[in-house]
Amino acid sequence: MLHIYLTAFRQMRTIAHVICHGVESPHMIFSPANITALIVAASFAGGLNIYATVLTLGLLDRFHWVALPAGLAPLGQTWVIVACGILFVMEFFADKVPVFDMIWNSLHTLVRVPVAGLIAWQATSHLSPGMQILGTLLGAGIALVTHASKTAVRAAVTPAPEPVSNIALSTSEDVVAVGLTWFAVHHAIVAAAVAVALLVATILVARALLRAIRRPLRSLLGLEFGRNPEKPPAPSGGN
Repeated sequence: MLHIYLTAFRQMRTIAHVICHGVESPHMIFSPANITALIVAASFAGGLNIYATVLTLGLLDRFHWVALPAGLAPLGQTWVIVACGILFVMEFFADKVPVFDMIWNSLHTLVRVPVAGLIAWQATSHLSPGMQILGTLLGAGIALVTHASKTAVRAAVTPAPEPVSNIALSTSEDVVAVGLTWFAVHHAIVAAAVAVALLVATILVARALLRAIRRPLRSLLGLEFGRNPEKPPAPSGGN
């Protein structure tokens, strides 16, 4: 009986410690391969929603749910978490309003790509300068391609008369950004593979959608296939 009480007491003490201090941080092996995989996954997520990505990394570090590379420690600071939380809420609503979401996404070309590059730079701070530069270029490049593909898909979906598709697409992006970022710090290699697959799929979908709407748009503007509209025949000179 005493053994049962002691076991229950230890379990209650463990639960209390988790509630007060969080779980012990699983140690990620900061090898070049794992760091590269983390950059690939986080940059893809950042290209979709940079505020959700930074907020997720910050919360994971703040509550010691996972050990991040030392260069990413500033993401766990209070002001970073609060600022990203506010901006995430703003983007959550702004990104679901047709037409305005195009303006929002266009302006965020100046945010998502540089911040993704900065995250990659900080994540590789313990590697050689050459590796750090390559990691930064990789992160910024993946974020740029992801952001461009996302914007292209939005350009194709926004003209739809109903708002459901736009809202569903935006919500899916938010979920993927948060979920993939969380998964990347636990299973970096798998998360990177998923990110690459999603990136390829996004590019293919964007191309297909843009091709599908190209003809109607050009016909509407009288510029089908890039040619000037045919002029009507001139009236004959007879009476």
